[in-house]
Amino acid sequence: MKAIIFDIDGTLLESMSVDTQLYFSAVREVLGPVRVRELSDYEHVTDGGILAQVFEDNGHAHDPSVADSIKSIFVEGIRTHIERVGSFPAIDGAVQFFERVRTAGDVRVAIATGGWRESALLKLNSAGFNIDGVPLATSNDAHSRVEIMQSALRQAGDSFASVTYFGDASWDQRACRELGWDLVAVGPDLGGIESYVGVTV
Repeated sequence: MKAIIFDIDGTLLESMSVDTQLYFSAVREVLGPVRVRELSDYEHVTDGGILAQVFEDNGHAHDPSVADSIKSIFVEGIRTHIERVGSFPAIDGAVQFFERVRTAGDVRVAIATGGWRESALLKLNSAGFNIDGVPLATSNDAHSRVEIMQSALRQAGDSFASVTYFGDASWDQRACRELGWDLVAVGPDLGGIESYVGVTV
């Protein structure tokens, strides 16, 4: 039995730039003109991890109610974007490939994203991904990408002959190296695949 685990933004969906823009817009709407870093400069490039470091960098105490307000505004921003613009585009062939491996008899599929669960579900459902019964680990579960990925694998099962992660960014690459997982790079940043058409696992 093999495990295949997917990231979302930049991996299944062309959503990274809009997602990042809406995220920091929500942060600034609540906290004001705070200083933010480049994504790759954060220790944990996840919605919860970045927010914790934004609080720290700007001298704000970590207030769960403030964090919840930022999350709510961000999720509403995602919902409004989908209503006004339409669903985030899927990477070429991603919906079909996901469905093929999801229903394969020798594979267990899960999703591990640095995004919050609420926004992840909105994006995936609107883009036509069938995630019924698919484990979903998110930044609601942990700040660390490695811990999120481990949570997804635990939910998928155990005793896998191999674990393959589809991801698009340097932090996915580092996490796979730390966990000893195989990485299928997606998109230009890692020189990865541009389409899922013809991909085999």
